[in-house]
Amino acid sequence: MANSDIQMDKDRAVNFLQLVIAGNIDEAYEKYVDMGGKHHNAFFPAGFSNLQTAMKEDQAQSPHKQITIVNVLSDGDRVAIHSHLRRGSDDMAVVHLFRFKDGRIVELWDCGQMLPQEIPNRDGAF
Repeated sequence: MANSDIQMDKDRAVNFLQLVIAGNIDEAYEKYVDMGGKHHNAFFPAGFSNLQTAMKEDQAQSPHKQITIVNVLSDGDRVAIHSHLRRGSDDMAVVHLFRFKDGRIVELWDCGQMLPQEIPNRDGAF
């Protein structure tokens, strides 16, 4: 895989998350997702259409989310994004792992960790 392809997949993954957080979920899916692919979020039924619906429902409940991208890593067809997600009074550390094929997301994993209001670790979560 050429370096330019890797960088383009990193840019696609970042833009996908930014569009989702901004509430432009349909645009994010149209631009970047292969709807025949799969996600691994254990809270929702299989299929990207189900995850897309869940994202729209979350947007309706929490329209003022913010994301700060902390790290973007890539290895071949995979891109990992470590970010700080703010949803109202909740703060989370989140990692999204994307697998790309032909410039489209064909597989997605996500995991998150709620952050306490008072963090005892002087190094912080990020």
